[in-house]
Parts: sequence; C-alpha cells; structure tokens
Amino acid sequence: MPPKGTADWFPEEFKIRKYIFDTWRSVCLSYGFQEYLGPLVESTDIWKAKSGEDVGGSELTQITNRNGELDGLAIRPEMTPSVTRMVSRKWKEIDKPIKWFSIANFYRNEKPQKGRNREFWQLNADIFGEAGSNADTEILTLSLELMRAFSAPKWSYKLKLNHRGVINDFFSLVLDISDETVKRDLMRLLDKYAKMKREVFDEQLEELGLQNESKIIHTFMSAKTISDLQTAFVSLSNSENFREFTSIMKSLENLWYSSEIEFSWNLIRGFDYYDGIIFEMFDQNPENPRALFGGGRYNGLASIFGVKEDIPAIGFAPGDETMKLFLEGHNLLEDIQNSHPEKYYFPLLEWVMFEDVQKLAAILRLEGKNVELWLSEKKLWKAIKYADKNHCSHIVILGQEESEKNQYILKNLKTSEENSISI
Repeated sequence: MPPKGTADWFPEEFKIRKYIFDTWRSVCLSYGFQEYLGPLVESTDIWKAKSGEDVGGSELTQITNRNGELDGLAIRPEMTPSVTRMVSRKWKEIDKPIKWFSIANFYRNEKPQKGRNREFWQLNADIFGEAGSNADTEILTLSLELMRAFSAPKWSYKLKLNHRGVINDFFSLVLDISDETVKRDLMRLLDKYAKMKREVFDEQLEELGLQNESKIIHTFMSAKTISDLQTAFVSLSNSENFREFTSIMKSLENLWYSSEIEFSWNLIRGFDYYDGIIFEMFDQNPENPRALFGGGRYNGLASIFGVKEDIPAIGFAPGDETMKLFLEGHNLLEDIQNSHPEKYYFPLLEWVMFEDVQKLAAILRLEGKNVELWLSEKKLWKAIKYADKNHCSHIVILGQEESEKNQYILKNLKTSEENSISI
C-alpha cells in the first residue's frame, strides 16, 4: 500500500487524471496563459508568513539536514507564495500583465479524508500586474469555463463570491475596529462561521472583546443578497470595495454566467494574503456538497520578497481529487473511461522473426502509430485474444511466410478487416 494520504495511479486511474490535467491545460492555453513550474521545496518563512495558521503551521512538512536539524525548507503545501517569488524575480523585466499557470503536486500534513489527500495535484492560474477589476472578471470566467470544458451542466456547480475588501470595510466602517491583530483574528473566526454553533462563535467573539457586536456580525454573515447588505449597512454600501464588487458581479451577469454564480457572505477563505475578491466553486450534487476549488486577489504578497511596489495579483487553484469526485458524481467520466487510443499490437509469432518485427515496428512508429511489441513468442490465437482484452485497435501479423513476400498483414479488430501491406 502507498503511504497514508497518497495514492497509486494505475494506468486506468492515470487516464482519468491525465484527462483532468489536459482539460485544465487546454482551457488555460486558450486564454493565453503560459505554463511554468517551481521547486518542490521552499523556505519555511514564506509559508509561515502568508499561508495562514494551518497551511503555514501544523500542515507544513519541514525538511531536516544530514545532522537531523531543521533546514529552513518545507515541501510546498500550495503554489501561490512560490509563483509570487518567481514573479518578483522577473518583475522589472517582464511584460505585464503576467498570465501564468502550472499543474503540480503538493503535500500537506493533514488528516486524509474524502476529497483531501496529503499529496495532491493542483492547477494554479494567476494574473499579475493588473489591479483593475477586468483581471478579476477574466480569472472568474476562466474558472467557469474550466467547468464547462468538462461538459458539466450549468446546474451542477455554483461559483460563490465574496470580497475581502468589503469585509475589511465592515470591520472598519461598521464595527469601528482599528487593531490589525483583532481584524486578522476575526477574519479567521469568520472563516469557521458556517461550521460553528452560534454559542461557540459568540464565546470566541467575547474572547476578542467583540461581544457587543455579536448581533451586527450575525446580520452581516446572514445577508443573502447585495440588497440585504445595502439595507442593513448604508455606510458599507458606499465604499469603493463594495462598488467594485457589485461591478464585477454585474459583468459576469452580462457575460451570461448569471445562473452559475451567487453571493456568499459566509465565504471567507482561510489564507491571510487575500485582500480583494474571493471565490469558491461548489458542487451542487447533494451527495457531495463541497467546495471544488477557490481563489482570490492577493495584491500585497510580493512585499515579503523585498519588492517595494505592490504587485497586483489574482488567481485560483482547483485540485485533482475534488474534480474527479465532481466528475464521477455527475457521470461525466464514462466516455473517458470507455475510450481507448488507437494502438497496434504486434505479437512475436516466431523467435527467428524478432529483428524483422523490430524493424517493422520502428517503421510503423515513424508513421505516427502506437505499437505494442510482444517480446516472447505467442500463438496467433492467443495474440488476438490479448489484443481484444487490452483494447488494441489493430493487430500486426508478420511471420516467415509474410516476410518472404516482403509484406505484413494488418487486421482491424473492430471491423475484422484484413489487408496485406508491402513493407
């Protein structure tokens, strides 16, 4: 068995994962994004500074040196700090905006559960160097087009959106909180709001000295629409962040995504570096009601790499396991599981023909054909049985009799048609 929280991908499983990766890559390339890859390890300081108390703390897998001492490195639990470091290196010399994506594996020291392994693969797609809401809209449409690319029905998923700037304005303009530590702790508490009992939530509010604001906070978190928020908090609805957020939502509606999006003030996102729009894609299958992936804007992250100017950035990161569960739940993998690439099976019918078989196989491969060559002698009837079982499309027959005629027989296993072809 593989280590706990990891998985073996045998060929049939790998075919599904490759389909997911290929679809991600195709959509990103269609948007003009360029592919990159960073190292498997990074400085622990990066994660501890900007990835939140879980991913940057208890879930980090740190590396020791040969003396058994911590080496200041950790296996990457996510990509955002790494790509931000890479962009920071090239910031002054590269054209903006920068549109990059990667498909890579990660590791988090967390308890494995359905849809969450310790080792997992993610697509990371980001835009750097564009502070305007147009970049937000493009990232959001990219995330929606990813779902459409899997032929997912529009009712099968929902993109939920919120805005960290609006939440921070709520802290400042409505709750009158100026202490940045209290703001950070309250943000982390709100991230757990949907999973906590109200009395437990209120107890933790009291620990933050916000017991008198409990009713106001619950009103904010229970808002269902923009109108609810505008009615309850007039000062908030006049803020620049609020206007930007409503503008982005309007753009998505104008681009025919209205049935696929919705507001969600309960959506917070746990990472500390988000400072603008945030979003999560949810599976609407009642048997798998979970977030598939999420992302948001993180303009200030580059400062930890010594970049004096802010680098505007927005991105998102879907994972392979949650995407597979979504596709399975909506019966979207049957065509992939039942599809098989064209493959020519070439049995060795006689030992003395091995070099001739090798030469012909090389010729067929040069013609662009996939050829599986058998390396031990096999009877023809057994070869045909094997080829059928393993979804080969053709079988190549070359014995001494065919060789003397300078030809081989090609049999189509789907139609049973046979043709003699000159070598």
